[in-house]
Amino acid sequence: MMRTDVTFDSAGITLAGHLYAPPAADDRPRPAIVVGHPGSGVKEQTAGLYASRLAERGFVTLAFDAAYQGESGGIPRGLEDPAQRIEDLKAGVSCLTARPEVDADRIGALGICAAGGYVLPATGGDHRIKAVATVSAVDIARQFRHGAEGTQDPAVFRSMLDAAANARTITASGGKPPVLTLFPESIEQARALGGEHGAEGFEYYRTPRAQHPRSASFFDWTSIDKIAAFDAFTSMPLIGRRPLLMVVGTRAVTSWMSIEAFQKAVGPKEIHWVEGASHVDLYDKEQYVGPVVEKLTGFFTAQLGRAA
Repeated sequence: MMRTDVTFDSAGITLAGHLYAPPAADDRPRPAIVVGHPGSGVKEQTAGLYASRLAERGFVTLAFDAAYQGESGGIPRGLEDPAQRIEDLKAGVSCLTARPEVDADRIGALGICAAGGYVLPATGGDHRIKAVATVSAVDIARQFRHGAEGTQDPAVFRSMLDAAANARTITASGGKPPVLTLFPESIEQARALGGEHGAEGFEYYRTPRAQHPRSASFFDWTSIDKIAAFDAFTSMPLIGRRPLLMVVGTRAVTSWMSIEAFQKAVGPKEIHWVEGASHVDLYDKEQYVGPVVEKLTGFFTAQLGRAA
């Protein structure tokens, strides 16, 4: 399996990616998969793990940093813009179509966590994507508006919109507004604020388990009013008859979002439950990732054709 550093354009912003490909056994173009990372993640974390594991099974895969984050370009840094994130995935498809080792008629998409939400409208609007899968899918707008478990007091998000508006006012006056800090100082604080889901996120992103220096520790506050009007699931019917696989842990507090998206899908679809796994467990824990990769391999092989 070979990894190549690549760059490509997404609406005028240069994105940085890792292209994974198996050693060429012949000159035949292979099926390919674009892989999107979670909110605050980078290509070196779970997106890269899944991309590399799928490449080991014969697919050409592309993991990349979203615009405004990681090694990719874009100002302000730390902006989470749903429209741009969808554009980034489509740009990733374009990047794959230009590669000689890729069969442009056999491209799929995989989204993890927030990218599991973004990849759905990206597929709905881009017929080059022939099959789509998600792992621990989240609609970032629903998560911010309602909380990971769906029970958050609406006043919480209203206060965030106030803060976003204030940040815009400060910028208009020539000042430097504060940023939205994504993680507290300790795992105990993360647990107090977000329960076990919050603690698991802290353990993944802020400890040696998967910490990366380019993983976002903050969002620009203007992310919030962009997120507010977004809905990842309204375009589900546009996916049409293209196949959908959604992988969800049975202990994931976010599973209600995958269920809602699944119910809106109109074509061939499967929801695959991973017994005992939480939302974050599916990011990197081998007892779960290994079987999930096998499931994804079977799905994309069936829909895109054999990879080797």
